Amino acid sequence: MTEEKIREFLRRYKAGSLDEEETAAAIRKFSFEDMGFAAVDHSREERQGIAEVIYAAGKTKEQTLKIMKSLIAGSDKNIMATRADGETYEFVKKELPQAQYDDEARIIYVERENKILDEENRIAIVTAGTSDLPVAKEAWRTATLLGNAADLFCDCGVAGIHRLFNRLDALQKANAVIVVAGMEGALASVVGGLIKAPIIAVPTSVGYGASFGGVSALLSMLNSCAAGVATVNIDNGFGAAVMAHKINLLAKKKQ
Repeated sequence: MTEEKIREFLRRYKAGSLDEEETAAAIRKFSFEDMGFAAVDHSREERQGIAEVIYAAGKTKEQTLKIMKSLIAGSDKNIMATRADGETYEFVKKELPQAQYDDEARIIYVERENKILDEENRIAIVTAGTSDLPVAKEAWRTATLLGNAADLFCDCGVAGIHRLFNRLDALQKANAVIVVAGMEGALASVVGGLIKAPIIAVPTSVGYGASFGGVSALLSMLNSCAAGVATVNIDNGFGAAVMAHKINLLAKKKQ
């Protein structure tokens, strides 16, 4: 629950439109809402800086819709359901016509504010190959829905390293850089050795048999010799974007 929402309840209580029990119930509900199958966290934004985001994989389309409705009622922020499929989106859209779907990122979202927090503190997202694009798009869509200016640079892997050099000027201007790579995951170390911004490395499950579904890239990134490279889990574009967003929030506070 936001501070403004608390103040709203207190004003209504003071004006007499809510009695004491109704006010207590409203505050309890907007702290979190117990649905049985989920306890929707309405106070997460106050604690963590971003509202709760739905991980749709493993949930039924009915559960995803119900949680989205609860989040919409409890906040004025953008709403996201990650790792969602097209069937879930079509179901959600029947009751939430304002919902949109990024099929590459696999994110259903309701966009209620599209202002950029800070044009100068940009996030850059760079992929090793086109096959890494779904994870990169998850990062890009998440970053922009959180209010960040984000740029996506595709297919800059070490097999054609000259392609990366054409993007270095833009990468140098970024406040945080997300590097998305499968196979051997070498791109994170290369970028980390060339630019000053913090690097968030995202190993992907892209690769042949010995890549072990992204474990090879994960280990390479964890063992990077470039200082200032942090690594998230395999295919976790969402987590990388949230970390970059928090870096931007800290930078904005210092301005």
